[in-house]
Amino acid sequence: MSIDQHIEELRAELRNAVDANERRWIKEELAMALAEREAIWAKQEGLFSSKPPF
Repeated sequence: MSIDQHIEELRAELRNAVDANERRWIKEELAMALAEREAIWAKQEGLFSSKPPF
């Protein structure tokens, strides 16, 4: 499963969550997944914006 799919599943779970504890857990998981995606994007941006070695 890609990180984007995971994020979308968490968002869907959050929309349907009724219990406050479950909502809190999902929000925490979603925040971690979004941070992970940002880190992936930052790493990719660094790879693509690097100058050629010659």
